[in-house]
Parts: sequence; C-alpha cells; structure tokens
Amino acid sequence: MELQEKFRVAANAVSRAEAIVVTAGAGMGVDSGLPDFRGDAGFWKAYPPYQKLGITFIGAANPDHFERDPAFGWGFYGHRTNLYRNTVPHAGFGILRGWIERFGLDYFVVTSNVDGQFQKAGFVEDRILEVHGSIHHLQCAKPCTMAIWENRETIPVDEATMRAGRIPRCIRCGDVARPNILMFGDYGWVSDRSARQQRVFDEFLTENRGRRLVVVEMGAGTAIPTIRYLTEEIGSRPGALAVRINPREAQIRAPHLSLPCGAREGVAAIDAVLAEDALS
Repeated sequence: MELQEKFRVAANAVSRAEAIVVTAGAGMGVDSGLPDFRGDAGFWKAYPPYQKLGITFIGAANPDHFERDPAFGWGFYGHRTNLYRNTVPHAGFGILRGWIERFGLDYFVVTSNVDGQFQKAGFVEDRILEVHGSIHHLQCAKPCTMAIWENRETIPVDEATMRAGRIPRCIRCGDVARPNILMFGDYGWVSDRSARQQRVFDEFLTENRGRRLVVVEMGAGTAIPTIRYLTEEIGSRPGALAVRINPREAQIRAPHLSLPCGAREGVAAIDAVLAEDALS
C-alpha cells in the first residue's frame, strides 16, 4: 500500500472511530525541539559535558546520584525540568485535540515521556497515563513516605559542569528530593501516581470494549518497547486499528498501518485527508 493510501485509510479510521488512544514515546517531542537521546551519540550531542565524563544516558538517569552527589543528579534533571518548562508543544498535539473535538471521541493518552507536554498542549490531566512518571512531580529520594508533590522548584544548572546550584528538599523530612520518575535500576520510585492513572486507563478500556477504536502511536522506538507493546495489544481488540508513526521503526503487522514519518508530519498528513473529505 502506498503511503498516501495509508494516510487515507488512517483518516477513515479516525473519522469513523468512537474512541482514540494516543500512545507516544520520545520521538513525539522531537518536532518540538526536544532530544530523543537515540543511542549514546544522540545523548552526548544533547549533553556534551557527559561525553567528556564518559557518562551515557543510562549513567546520568541513575537514582544513586541523589544519594551520592545530589548536585550532579539534579544537574541532569534540573536541566531537563527547565527545558520541558520552556518547550512549546508542536502543532501535532493540536491536530490530535482537533480530532477529539471534531468527532466527539472518547480518548486517553499513554506516554513513556516524562515531559508533561500533553498537559501543556491542553489534554485533560485525568485522561493521561505517564507510565514512567513525570518530571513535574517530586518525591523523597529515600523515600521517607509515599508522598508525591508538584515540582515548583527553581533549579539553576551550570551547563559547563552539569551541576545544580540548588537541591530540592523533601517536604516531609527535609532530605534530598528527586523527580517522581522511573529511572534505570530504580528501586525507590514511588509509583502510586502512575498506578492511579493506570486504573483510570483500565476503566476507559473496559468502557470502550467492542467500540470502534483507533490507536495512534508516535515516536515509540524498540529500545524500550513498552509503548509499542501496548499499541499492539490494544490494536488486537475487536474493532480496533493501530497506526504506527515512526520515521525509522514504523513496522507493524497488517491490517495495522505503518507510517514512516515524524509525528507532526504523520498526523498533519492524516489531517489533510480529513480536510479534503470534509470539502468533498
């Protein structure tokens, strides 16, 4: 099937759907200017100081830093906090919201991203599942309790050394706080917030069982395939169709659709077909 025909099939599925699940990985933010940390080279391109130190993304995203050297741990996560706060979601987010509103779709967003871009783009908080947590929420690094609170911290970072000039503190015990994010080799992540989101998502799936459902996946790679597995699981349900948008790893079994392009390009192309159909 030619790419343009795939766009047309996807547009038809969106226009006929009763519900939509938007699934997204790191590639979703690339069109907003966010790095996707693809491989060590991609991570070091975004953060040159770590290359000089020989530290990979896995090494930087390590919860042990908050115990051994909190300024170093917060250098990475403080920089990312500031970056995500300053990032404007790309037009693809608005296109997705437009489909939901135009076709009266029940919806849910499931993302492995911790950047909060879907909330910033206007998606409702209780319709989002962040499977790896959120940088915009904090917890105790120990943790002393299961408390999770909003990240309102100002965290200056020296980009030459990637060290934070201020360390956020736990609101309960006063010790070091950390982002409420699932890191690599992480046994201290407080998963309660994501677990609550998961329960709401499970209810959504139950309520929409047997209905015409389209899953639109964007920027979810194979290195950590959580989102891809979820897309395929939901897409296997009766009445469901999955649309995988990915410039490098778009492969998916028929009858599902493989769109080898970026997130913004993919949803814009589908939207263009919907616009044409509305005029005809």
